[in-house]
Amino acid sequence: MDKGGGGHGEEALPLFETKEARFRGAYKLFASTVFVGICFIWVYRVTHIPAGAEEQGRWAWIGMLMAELWFGLYWILTQSVRVNVTYRYPFKDRLSYIRGKKKLGLEIGNSRHFLPKFYTLFAYVFSRSEEKLPGVDIFVCTADPKMEPPTLVINTVLSAMSYNYPPEKLSVYLSDDGGSELTFYALVEATRFCKHWIPFCKKFSVEPRSPAAYFAQHSNLPDDIPSPQDWLANKRLYEEMEKRIDSTVEKGMIPKEVRDQHKGFSEWISKVTKQDHQSIVQIMIDGRDKNAVDVDGGPLPTLVYVAREKRPQWPHNFKAGAVNALIRVSSEISDGPLILNLDCDMYANNADTVQEILCFFMDERKGNQIAFVQFPQNYDNITKNDIYGASCSVVNKIELAGIGGYDAALYCGTGCFHRRESLCGKVYSEDYKGKWDRDSEKNSDRTVNELEAASKIGLIYGCPVEDIVTGLAIQCRGWKSLYYNPDRKAFLGVAPTTLDVSLVQHKRWSEGMFQIFFSKYCPFLYGHGKIKFGSQMAYCIYLLWAPISLPTLYYAIVPPLCLLRRIPLFPEVTSLWFLPFAYVFLARNTCSIGESLGCGDTLKAWWNSQRIWVIRRTTSYFFAFIDTMTRKLGLSQVAFAITDKVVTEDVARRYEEEVIEFGSSTIMFTLMATLAMLNLFGLTGGIKKTVLDLEFQAVSRLIVQVFLAVLLVTINIPVYQALFFRNDKGRLPSSVVFKSILLASLVCLIPII
Repeated sequence: MDKGGGGHGEEALPLFETKEARFRGAYKLFASTVFVGICFIWVYRVTHIPAGAEEQGRWAWIGMLMAELWFGLYWILTQSVRVNVTYRYPFKDRLSYIRGKKKLGLEIGNSRHFLPKFYTLFAYVFSRSEEKLPGVDIFVCTADPKMEPPTLVINTVLSAMSYNYPPEKLSVYLSDDGGSELTFYALVEATRFCKHWIPFCKKFSVEPRSPAAYFAQHSNLPDDIPSPQDWLANKRLYEEMEKRIDSTVEKGMIPKEVRDQHKGFSEWISKVTKQDHQSIVQIMIDGRDKNAVDVDGGPLPTLVYVAREKRPQWPHNFKAGAVNALIRVSSEISDGPLILNLDCDMYANNADTVQEILCFFMDERKGNQIAFVQFPQNYDNITKNDIYGASCSVVNKIELAGIGGYDAALYCGTGCFHRRESLCGKVYSEDYKGKWDRDSEKNSDRTVNELEAASKIGLIYGCPVEDIVTGLAIQCRGWKSLYYNPDRKAFLGVAPTTLDVSLVQHKRWSEGMFQIFFSKYCPFLYGHGKIKFGSQMAYCIYLLWAPISLPTLYYAIVPPLCLLRRIPLFPEVTSLWFLPFAYVFLARNTCSIGESLGCGDTLKAWWNSQRIWVIRRTTSYFFAFIDTMTRKLGLSQVAFAITDKVVTEDVARRYEEEVIEFGSSTIMFTLMATLAMLNLFGLTGGIKKTVLDLEFQAVSRLIVQVFLAVLLVTINIPVYQALFFRNDKGRLPSSVVFKSILLASLVCLIPII
């Protein structure tokens, strides 16, 4: 166990510790046996290629060899994180007594060595007690008031403004890339409401501090609220505000009397569109102003509305451009040494998160090396059995923790605290010492356009997943990054409630990450000699999502076709060569189930994750692969898709009932349905021919293919239901039914060579 901070000898107490996951040695032994099994499979494929160019199934066999070779190599990549799972634990109480000389006696009392510990604590408190806490700038990004409702956005803003942190050190910036007066109006309403909400939260230790989430969890007056009047008053104020905002958004225009109340609405006198508008910077609350106080007289954090200038003829670089504009604007207003990125639907769920994060950045020994600390993405609307696999519990608790073990945590775009200097291009050096005290008196008169033109800093342009490549570039400048997954989730967002939105989201992610692999930022090239080889492998687990679709598609198409023609592709069950296939399958799935259950999933949730894994690989990742290849050939351009956060009542009801929402006729759904029908045809036709037309001793030659087809048919049961049995709006359209049957029938006619 590494004590994380520690200092030199007895100079300072650590502010966090690092622990390796249990049973790492046992897992390495297990992984070694699986690797041996994979090697035997490769040997079998190479040594049993059907002889003679004319023999039926020769090329199908070679294709199986290539698919299993790729599966095996990709599995090796995934082991880079599973053998290195590491967890971080901050000592928030130690930070508290450093600031306020609290709990000093407790620490001394727990010490086995009284005098050395006493002098250590005395020196530490004396040297650090006068140090000012760093300012924290929080960036919240939104782009479309229709797809990202303003009430959703301001709940995230209000939760961030309510952190248990000195308000004068806290600044919240809302980037409205749609330049919408509706979003601005919602922020005006939030500016008034926060004067009641923030003192209420801190007075009664409210959690979570998103009003919508809090009142959804406490629809009735909680027993532990000592002042029911305050609770009822805040609930009423929030509901009235929410009603006003929703009503205004529905009408699509701001009432004249409201416009007259705030000078900021003058920015929308001229024509303003989503893609064509001037720069707008409005300081809604100036935390430096002594008159900026809440209803109890307490200071308020700074709140700023920003809509960077956008013109049709200028590239705006999507979210990366918005964040970089915020970096420059904030540097002229608050210039906080720490920056928190938040998506507009990812509200703060733990009021003490900033205090916890300071334990990493302010640690005496290791804090100066840390560029950013990434939290996992969690959601508050996950169903019990997680039908779309959105919780990513294994990814969050095992894979990302494994990457963090290399001090190279991924930057995931939201829920990440950055050291401003590292984000702005600073190269780490051994003699670097972070400075937390900044001059906050900045000139805020410069326009966003002028600030944005000042320099190219921050997130890297030209990639849909600019966050991943930016994190890699920071690490290659010598910085380290940590992954932190606390028991109480720091941030909660909204997971997709339809399959269509989920697949589009994963297509964008996988396409962007595959582009990185083909760019100069490929970890094996760009990171060579700069980051650990294990972290280079770990990056590629995600960068290669798109090409892993090819062997998956091959397995979903060729074995059922060969089953239909009675062409064996696997060893007989009586052969010794069958054992490595059986062992690898059982070992991998047993381990997968164990990981999933250990991370809090149900067995059904694990099964749902296997289904969505197959669907994503054969649709989202496949089309991401195609789009990346066409882009490399110059046949298409980079695009950015915003995830729709609006959900209708019937969709929400089916989601709560864990009924998969199809309801689309896109090409991805057509491919998904075609593959489902192909496996059904292969299974029924293969069994018929095997049982009726062959001798029963030949069954053992095809039993693995029959099992594989049964497995895929079982996985696709919801698809068959949506094709033939459901009558609700979430079923697959009749056009998809017709096309899938026709295409699957045509594929069955393809000769196997």
